[in-house]
Amino acid sequence: MDSLDLAQQIQRVAKEDGLYPRVLLEVNVAGEGAKFGFSPEGLSSAMEQVLSLDRLSIEGLMTIPPIAEEAEHSRRYFVSLRHLRDKLEKEFALKLPELSMGMSDDFAIAVEEGSTLVRVGTAIFGPRERKTK
Repeated sequence: MDSLDLAQQIQRVAKEDGLYPRVLLEVNVAGEGAKFGFSPEGLSSAMEQVLSLDRLSIEGLMTIPPIAEEAEHSRRYFVSLRHLRDKLEKEFALKLPELSMGMSDDFAIAVEEGSTLVRVGTAIFGPRERKTK
């Protein structure tokens, strides 16, 4: 989930359908305008409201760093997300066991920094074919 508004929508639908979805909170740690997600500060501010949504099981955080020439350039974003997770766990007395960070090009660095979920579709299936309009 990338916003409080989306969390509230998922809460409403989950209640209507009798569901308890497990979700990750997307954090835009790099502050990129073209990407979605809570800012680190915004998530800290919204956390009480997010946690009040009783149908949602918040499992952890996720991020996608800026595209980089070298995987090592992603490390600081992974460290930042891990530190934010640790801060939120202490501040709100909760466990956020999942850190989803790292993709085909930088997953090794992400795992070194604590990632529990990686997205490696390109490594498995190859690059996507881009459709032209």
